[in-house]
Amino acid sequence: MTSNAQVQGRRRGIDLSWPTFALLTLVLSVLVLLPLFWLTYYSFRSDTDGSATVENFVALVADPTLVRAYALAIGMALAVGVLACIIATPMAWLVARTDLPGRKIVRILVTASFVTPPFLGAIAYEILAAPNSGIVNILYRKILGLDSSAYLVNIYTFSGLVFAIACFTFPYVFTLVANALDRVPSDLEDASAILGGGSMTTLRKVTIPLVLPAMLAGTLIAILQALTMFGSPAILALPAGFHVITTKIWSLFQFPPRLGLAAAAALPLLIITIMLLRAQKAILGRKGYTVLGGKSGTPRITKLGRWKWAAVAFVGGILSLTIIFPYLAIIKTAFTGTVGDPINWDTITLSHWNFVLFDFSATRLALWNTFLLGFLTATAVTAIALVVSYLVIRRSIPGARFLGVLATAPVAVPGIVLGVGLFLSYANPTFQLYGTIWILLIAFMTIELPAGYQQMSSAFSGVHPELEEAGRVMGASRLRTLWDITAPLLRTSVVAAWCFVFVGTIRELSATILLTTANTKLVSVIIYDLNESGDLGAICVLGIILLAVSFLVVFLANRLPVLGGSQMNSRG
Repeated sequence: MTSNAQVQGRRRGIDLSWPTFALLTLVLSVLVLLPLFWLTYYSFRSDTDGSATVENFVALVADPTLVRAYALAIGMALAVGVLACIIATPMAWLVARTDLPGRKIVRILVTASFVTPPFLGAIAYEILAAPNSGIVNILYRKILGLDSSAYLVNIYTFSGLVFAIACFTFPYVFTLVANALDRVPSDLEDASAILGGGSMTTLRKVTIPLVLPAMLAGTLIAILQALTMFGSPAILALPAGFHVITTKIWSLFQFPPRLGLAAAAALPLLIITIMLLRAQKAILGRKGYTVLGGKSGTPRITKLGRWKWAAVAFVGGILSLTIIFPYLAIIKTAFTGTVGDPINWDTITLSHWNFVLFDFSATRLALWNTFLLGFLTATAVTAIALVVSYLVIRRSIPGARFLGVLATAPVAVPGIVLGVGLFLSYANPTFQLYGTIWILLIAFMTIELPAGYQQMSSAFSGVHPELEEAGRVMGASRLRTLWDITAPLLRTSVVAAWCFVFVGTIRELSATILLTTANTKLVSVIIYDLNESGDLGAICVLGIILLAVSFLVVFLANRLPVLGGSQMNSRG
């Protein structure tokens, strides 16, 4: 029992809520607002004499290379969104609402594809579909006896770029649509069937309209991902001879750098991103339907009958193109001498592993930097997100919602735009952080903060504040109740947020490419550099290491009881 004296002593203790609120406001402002301020400032600054000017914006609309880069980027993003929706929607329906064999495995495989960095997927398709050295084209020429100039597919085209990006963005649409289908009760579909509607009529007139908001929202996310992506366009579009806007902004940093024009070119991308996010929020907030009444029926499962194997072939084809073939191509290339070598005991080699792990001097530093930054970023972001979510959800301090706005704002800032802003903010003589690991830590914390905050705020919303109130009645401060009572209850969510941020950090490339130097190279940048020299075997080894660490972190978080794994499993 706690004595009254102890209680009174605690009540007289200092509540650190306000100092914490002030500190977090300062930290989040530095992370989010400072890069945007310098980005705006440089966009109105002349690169030649430093005077105020609008010539950068004039060049933005007068330079045909910039206009073309924006047009191609928008066209590419729209095509990716449409293709991702066409692929993901029927697949989500088959998995969520039919008796398709192996539905759980399909969900696991699609979810696992989130872990694959898109730039690694683009490299996998270089291995598969490059016109000269691609495995598909080599087999095509060998089978038909054609000369070396013939090819069946060419990934270095606009359509090839759209296809490669869609392969690794369709999971966004799939996940949203499948989850929406899981939540649709069978009542309305049963009513349609009772009134004489066939399966296809019910699907067309009842089910699809109910999940239409999820389809549109997922398509917008796919468009947003494609529009702001740097890695895949840099790997596939540049060899094809064209730029999209992210690669064009990167090219403006090459010698001689045109920082003002780069800042001006980044601002429209920021505005488009904000508009897409607002559209997505409006679509999801509109609510496609409302269930009235109490208990609803479980989702209705449609029997595929004679269409079962056609459906299996469709899903298998999608999984082969998006997951199985790219992964097999990466593994094959990592263990054979060249891409075109057949697989047998004579061609299997560990030379690429020996080169990457022992001969290539940049590997150890890149691996150390990558995983150190992943650990530091995940720990810092999770801690900040935990406290910010607590202050915002519990509304314990007036103005705490402002912290939530700051923590969410970076989601509207594309990685390449943030990279430009951070370079302009911290490469100047005042901070001199360019070329250090700290500027990368700031970049990753800013990029991953929305993901960590969204996960923690969702977790806080599910925990009733009764226990915290009991702690407060006993005299504990808000931060003490958070540390002693709430945080242990949210252990699984904290671990999940940490893993999510860690995996997101080690695969980041868009901002990293502008902020690294020879001493701060990361694995993602090393992969990009090796791709320019054509060393695909070493790239695949590094890619396998990245994927193995990502899967290992997720596995340990789900299995180790000390990390909350047993609780996760018991909850199914």
